[in-house]
Amino acid sequence: MSEALATEPTRRDMLYVATTAVAAVGVGGMLWPLVDQMNPDSATLSMATTEVDLTPIAVGQEITVKWQGKPLFVRHRTPKEIADVRAVPLTDLIDPETDEARVQKPEWLVVVGVCTHLGCTPNGYEGKFNGWLCPCHGSQYDASGRVRVGPAPLNLPVPKYVFTKPTSIVVG
Repeated sequence: MSEALATEPTRRDMLYVATTAVAAVGVGGMLWPLVDQMNPDSATLSMATTEVDLTPIAVGQEITVKWQGKPLFVRHRTPKEIADVRAVPLTDLIDPETDEARVQKPEWLVVVGVCTHLGCTPNGYEGKFNGWLCPCHGSQYDASGRVRVGPAPLNLPVPKYVFTKPTSIVVG
């Protein structure tokens, strides 16, 4: 009986295995372009992160960098600005959030420069809070990017960023 169960592979068995292997490779070759086209293109990947050199930004100065098609405000805050925004009671804020929760280092503020009301770009160092003023509907943000006056419901968003060196950050 053991001779009946242990049969030698035939040429036909080898053809089945070879045909199945070729078919599997063919199906994989046809599916790969469909799967690969779902990956983001290189232009999108290049905008995913942005490195910002902080060296040329003087104390009290702000720069605007483009990140993912949006303006990104990077401000080197003065000690007075830091003290002023940290002295604001949370009850005075439309969207209460401490300054400490919005920054990694007190002197550096990084926020997305898009008004949370209708998506306008606020102007820096304007308004009565020395932050940003949205010219469209009058929303005002303080030097921590927190909305203080106007129809904007939320603070300016803080993106994910990391200090790669003491004078350089990578956003995204």
